[in-house]
Amino acid sequence: MSDQQFFIPPQTQKPLSVVLIEPDIPQNTGNIARLCAATGAELVLVRPLGFRLTDAALQRAGMDYWKSLAPVILNDLDEFFEWADNRRVFYLSAHGQQNYAAVAYQPGDTLVFGSESTGLPTRVFEHAKARKSLITLPMLQNTRCINVSSAAAASVYEALRQIYSWSSPSGAVKL
Repeated sequence: MSDQQFFIPPQTQKPLSVVLIEPDIPQNTGNIARLCAATGAELVLVRPLGFRLTDAALQRAGMDYWKSLAPVILNDLDEFFEWADNRRVFYLSAHGQQNYAAVAYQPGDTLVFGSESTGLPTRVFEHAKARKSLITLPMLQNTRCINVSSAAAASVYEALRQIYSWSSPSGAVKL
């Protein structure tokens, strides 16, 4: 098995969009920016942000990858809903209706994450719930949530695994 099959092929269209609604921890946003840069995903930030885009912690977490990103900055939820119109959108929440790995991801899909302190705003949560597009990562019972950058990494890589038809190497040990 060649190492080349695990590289993401160059493309003109982004395989995914990752949306952070009202993020409030710069380090998490920086980590997710680095994830987007490394995977070719589009980064979308919805204001208000809990930090400045020049914040040192944001820049440090994103390292020099910020130079290769052109994040889309939306001013509010109204702009987000307009931007998201006519896209396949999945909203991640600890209160999701289906397992994130049960979704059949397609190129161009959008993954949406709420802020670290409050999750998805009520308006967004209700919109997602009505469309049956709330997804979740499995966790132990009585666990509130996992870090948003961890959730983004898990869900982005699951979506890319499906989009690029990555599979486990033959002979992989199942635990």
